[in-house]
Amino acid sequence: ERRVRRRRGALAALVLSIVAIALVAVASGGSGTSHHAGATRPARAAGLSGKTAATGSPAKLAVLRSGRLPAPVQDAAAAAIGPAGALLIGGLGSSDTSVADIVSVNGSQATRVGSLPSALHDASASAIGGQAYLFGGGDLTSYAGIQRISSSGVTQSAGRLPTPASDVVAATIAGTVYIVGGYTGQEPLRTILAWRPGAGAAHVAGMLPKPLRYAAVGDQGGQLLIAGGTSGVLASRDVYRFDPRSGQVSTIAHLPQPLTHAAAAVLNGTMFVFGGRRAALNSQTQRILAISPSGAISIAGVLPQALSDLAAVAVGGHILLAGGRDSGEHVHDAILTASLRSS
Repeated sequence: ERRVRRRRGALAALVLSIVAIALVAVASGGSGTSHHAGATRPARAAGLSGKTAATGSPAKLAVLRSGRLPAPVQDAAAAAIGPAGALLIGGLGSSDTSVADIVSVNGSQATRVGSLPSALHDASASAIGGQAYLFGGGDLTSYAGIQRISSSGVTQSAGRLPTPASDVVAATIAGTVYIVGGYTGQEPLRTILAWRPGAGAAHVAGMLPKPLRYAAVGDQGGQLLIAGGTSGVLASRDVYRFDPRSGQVSTIAHLPQPLTHAAAAVLNGTMFVFGGRRAALNSQTQRILAISPSGAISIAGVLPQALSDLAAVAVGGHILLAGGRDSGEHVHDAILTASLRSS
């Protein structure tokens, strides 16, 4: 199913390329933002020389290989469990088929601790109160389920999304999980959903300016930062900020290039965006970007190699990275640790 979607995406990209060129000629450059009731006017685009609010200098990361997963995986969901551990859930294996594995990662150690009721990929996970929650995902079809997953790999139904959705991303802010965009199996979504444990169904908390899949998101000072992603068949450069209190979405910056299928995690108030690619399947990047609270963007480092579709989660004062896909379509089993470098 994933291969069919990729082939369809590539064919659609070829068919629409002339249309895209015409749109670029008409538009004012970059990835455009449509207007709607929930959006504010775009802020000035940030360049690559931005400073972090805390230190006044660009944030830098050092990335080291720290271990191996039990098996290669891409598109897995990840959530922090405890002060130093994380769960890696589902994903696509090396044969491009969905897996049901629940893997506990603690430092350099990774152990399979359980299985999902069914194999899936392109879900998203977030943690609340020491429990991991898994949202959506898909295999042959997209799923609407929300699952609670304990640190020992036990799963239990916890709620539902308003519609089936894969290709989603999520982050927790003050005990509420916000689920961004996605794909129903028929059409892309522009919703930002909100959900709390015990609430049953998620509800719409805001609307994106355009449908979006595979974005990178994180909680930055109580607001949701949303970077890149796929809109239609094109990768986006837009960086949005969603305010949960007002429900408003604003464009605060533009990435240096279109980017989708990247991973993100927040450390010391800065959101780091790892790898990703452009619309083309073999256009992965090694670059790590830092987005400061002001919206300034800087280059924070590089991955050991160009990867997309990796998992990222902040644990124990650093960021854990796992798996991913390279430009040769190889799926990886590496566990990486990204730590802040002193100035």
